[in-house]
Amino acid sequence: MLESLLIANRGEIACRIIRSARKLGIRTVAVYSDADRNALHVRSADEAVPIGPSPANESYLVGDKIIAAAKESGAEAIHPGYGFLSENADFAQAVLDAGLIWVGPKPDSIRKMGLKDAAKTLMDAAGVPTTPGYIGDNQEASFLAERAAEIGYPVLIKAVAGGGGKGMRKVEAADQFNDSLQSAQREAKAAFANDIVLIEKWVESPRHIEVQVFGDSHGNVVHLFERDCSLQRRHQKVIEEAPAPGMDEATRAAVCDAAVRAARAVDYEGAGTIEFIADGSDGLRSDRIWFMEMNTRLQVEHPVTEEITGVDLVEWQLRVASGEPLPMRQDELSITGHAIEARLYAEDPASGFLPSTGRLELFDLDDSGRVETGVETGADISPFYDPMIAKMIVHAETREEARAGLRDMIAGSAVWPVKSNAGFLVRALDHPDFVAADLDTGLIARAGDDLMPGGAPSDEELGEQANALLQLTDMPGFRLNAPPKAAAWFLLDGEPVELPVGANASGEVADELLIAEEGQVWRLSPWRVEGSGAATAGDGAILAPMPGKIIAVGVAEGDRVKAGDRLVTLEAMKMEHSLTAPFDGTVTALKASEGAQVQKDAALVVVVEKT
Repeated sequence: MLESLLIANRGEIACRIIRSARKLGIRTVAVYSDADRNALHVRSADEAVPIGPSPANESYLVGDKIIAAAKESGAEAIHPGYGFLSENADFAQAVLDAGLIWVGPKPDSIRKMGLKDAAKTLMDAAGVPTTPGYIGDNQEASFLAERAAEIGYPVLIKAVAGGGGKGMRKVEAADQFNDSLQSAQREAKAAFANDIVLIEKWVESPRHIEVQVFGDSHGNVVHLFERDCSLQRRHQKVIEEAPAPGMDEATRAAVCDAAVRAARAVDYEGAGTIEFIADGSDGLRSDRIWFMEMNTRLQVEHPVTEEITGVDLVEWQLRVASGEPLPMRQDELSITGHAIEARLYAEDPASGFLPSTGRLELFDLDDSGRVETGVETGADISPFYDPMIAKMIVHAETREEARAGLRDMIAGSAVWPVKSNAGFLVRALDHPDFVAADLDTGLIARAGDDLMPGGAPSDEELGEQANALLQLTDMPGFRLNAPPKAAAWFLLDGEPVELPVGANASGEVADELLIAEEGQVWRLSPWRVEGSGAATAGDGAILAPMPGKIIAVGVAEGDRVKAGDRLVTLEAMKMEHSLTAPFDGTVTALKASEGAQVQKDAALVVVVEKT
């Protein structure tokens, strides 16, 4: 067994790996950037080594710094977690060349599966069914547009080196193709330093089915059954579950056997996931499920597989890296119950799911199920990394029990003042289609506003908390020469609101408080008036919604624009965010330049309304 391990990652996955390593008696070493100096994973490890500035491309993505930290600390192995360098074959090879142990698949296996075009060609040869589309070296925009027309719209543009929904765009019609292609290529270049794309047929009623596979250095490969990751927003998984609802035993056997064949085709070692796209319009059928890609690492959603199989996948990774055979044979693995996971993000659904940054003054998660996190109350959520702050998982005997348990678990949690998607998750879990397991990757987009959390607490909760803010009196609601009025003015998240107060309440405010309901948090505070000179989109001033980097400017001073025209593209938290014109008008000032770093609320463009 390994004696010491460096975790080349951060946040919840670093904490997760530390936990399993400690169970096996392995000494752990964390690495951290400037932004993570006081992070939970740093304090949880036996030792921690700084690796540079906050931007990932100056710290967590610099392989030489990671390897130097391993040598400095005396670690004998490196676990990459997921994201960052986890699927970088050159880094894996560099780790081995440095005389260290790589906790993951062989570099050659990563290379074979790392590019979606090469992987699909390999899977065709291995007899694994693949999605119809175009894969090739010709990346001319006009040529790709022709291939898209031949395939038939809608199509999916997908970065060959992509993952996590980055470098991926659905295109509905030919006139949208070039803009979508440029955006996908730009995002892929920034995220993966590779802007090559492939084109696939967009599958109607698509379901995202993936199979957990595991191999060792002794030639053994097993699967640990499937997961359904169909609930997605902008190609990012939101809620995952295992096993897949509606999967019969014959289809399960066919899909899982295909996944094992795929893993054997690349001589796979360690944990990996074979991802499939299924046409769910007529239920799950093995002849309508196609290979999409392989993730040659541990997945974010691995806990649901652990819950239904009773297996610690990180422990398996460490044992296999130590040279041991797989702890269990295929016939020893089975499914018990149902598990569902939700990803809790620091983002604001009311603002188009823009990432939310700042200090977590309240981070209180219901622990009735399983919680995986790398933050706690007092932690700072920075703009440098992925906005996921926790995963919440419930395992139960039935899917409905797991769904209801997870819904209540999230509803009973509170995050503040950083915004979270908790209220959105509650509504998603309550949506009739999700309850009925009528799933596909378009469910969230179709549901639209039905999934948006409410803008205010319930009247009952507001009234109760309003009374808690007021001191008691023997003269409730007294007004000179007027009937008593048992009401008072407050600020609810800064907006004035008049609320009824109880018979023993005066108008004297004692303090402010937080209201938590159905996963949302509001601040109820005394009435006061504050001034602000900040411009808003309503003034025609387009402000940066968060700190980030300007990666594209689509207008110049004097340009005429229409409502909805893209003005500036901002990159933050590894995603692109388009800022658009609020109305028809003229650009009278342009303060944004490509490549510039901007702070939240910085004025970028001024548009004067057309008269």
